[in-house]
Amino acid sequence: MHIKVGCCGFCFSKKKYYSLFNVVEVQNTFYKIISQKLASSWRKESPEWFEFVPKAWMALTHDPNSTFWRKKGLPHGRNVGLLRCSEDNLKLWKEFLESIKPLNPELIIFQSPPSFEATEENIDNAYRFFKSIRGDVDKIGWEVRHESWKDKLDSILRELDIIHVVDPLYDRPALVGRTSYFRLHGGRKGRKIVYKYKYGDEELSHLAEFISGLSSEVSYVMFNNSYMGEDSQRFLSVLKSISTSTPQENSNPK
Repeated sequence: MHIKVGCCGFCFSKKKYYSLFNVVEVQNTFYKIISQKLASSWRKESPEWFEFVPKAWMALTHDPNSTFWRKKGLPHGRNVGLLRCSEDNLKLWKEFLESIKPLNPELIIFQSPPSFEATEENIDNAYRFFKSIRGDVDKIGWEVRHESWKDKLDSILRELDIIHVVDPLYDRPALVGRTSYFRLHGGRKGRKIVYKYKYGDEELSHLAEFISGLSSEVSYVMFNNSYMGEDSQRFLSVLKSISTSTPQENSNPK
């Protein structure tokens, strides 16, 4: 297995980050459409082998009636957001896709809000939306956070070849395919995520053993906690210390 380790956002200067990791999950793209000029500058300054994984624009996934939506100045319209397979939402998708084109992404991550329940309407919208865009990108990952989806994901993921994105220390993927993608958010206090959290050695060892035991060809392990820069480097050290991984799998090519 090839294990790719990185962070959700640049937690160091880009120059330092490129020297430590071979992948980053781009957070800027979640909040707004970035310019192609900016995307091109990131691609040009990064090593040729470095991978950018954009996080899909929240205008595609979130509720247009929410306070968060208004605060971010997102596009208005009754038929946008919530993975609706509408003409308006698909136009936003094309706009987003064009903006990130210079990054040459093979994989795009979608994250639905915690309030996005597995209602018949939402299930139908998600299925039709992902089916309509499936040919636009090589790989799609989807993180759903409402517990009602737990037993309803398998058919969508399997039929449309979508990666189930989870935090593996608290959840297990509904489907394990050729590619796995994990986001490490930090600790938990009930259902609340505690981002200001530093992982213990035992947790990182347990994570490494779990990831290494999967049947996937490639696994992404992306840290998204307050100590992500430190914890991701510690995790790389743990991977190198176990027999199922090698330095070549977990370090940048030179």
